[in-house]
Amino acid sequence: MEHLGLGLVLLVRTLAAGNPLFFQSIKEKVLDMAPTSFDDQYQGCIRMMEEELVELNRTEFAKNSVYAQYWTEAAAEWREREDLVHKPSALRTEHAVALMAYTLQERLYKEFNAAVREAGRSLREYLDSFHFKVLHFLVIQALRILHKPQTCFNVFRGVRGTRFTARHHDLVRFGQFASTSLNKEEAKEFGQDTFFLVNTCYGVPVEKFSAFPGEEEVLIPPFEKFEVTSITQVGKSTRIQLNSSGTFSNYNCEWVKG
Repeated sequence: MEHLGLGLVLLVRTLAAGNPLFFQSIKEKVLDMAPTSFDDQYQGCIRMMEEELVELNRTEFAKNSVYAQYWTEAAAEWREREDLVHKPSALRTEHAVALMAYTLQERLYKEFNAAVREAGRSLREYLDSFHFKVLHFLVIQALRILHKPQTCFNVFRGVRGTRFTARHHDLVRFGQFASTSLNKEEAKEFGQDTFFLVNTCYGVPVEKFSAFPGEEEVLIPPFEKFEVTSITQVGKSTRIQLNSSGTFSNYNCEWVKG
């Protein structure tokens, strides 16, 4: 009996060492319209925002060391590859660097998306506490420039550690920048506790501007709205199918309104 107990302890230690997620519990989260998301589309104020960027970026670099560090790294990475990338003339260097920064390191996009999900809690929250204003604006503009109207993609998104719940025909948003893949097997590598099959008409392929082009990433903006068309359970995995249903934003041009 003593040997059996010791064997089980060693087995658990081995599993835990081989898989850091062995003891991770799965959270349940409702998929909804993400009401606290900062979802500005900057409609009608792009030029005014651009006039604010230099000073605003200087302020955010001082307040947000993670953003400052990875922006600098992304700019260096982009300089090495920009001559090899065919891009629309409207897509400027800062747009490309913003996409590169987003894809470069997990720490930046996780902190960025966590902030995006909460910055719409109030206008004051956005104005005073959201120190990713420039990155948010530039990524939104990059997606707008790269977006081809009436072009939709069927993509996949794997999630580890969270089981989303929703009801058939609900209207929902991711409420953040949602990374998806054109490659189903690639998406599975990111987790299968929840696995999304998504028809997106506002998501944009960004592999040319990604630090990891092999992921075949399509980036979906926070404001795209979806209808839940199917929810199924496949083993321990929740499969949710979403079809694009336009866009929805609570905010517009908030920084220049002051």
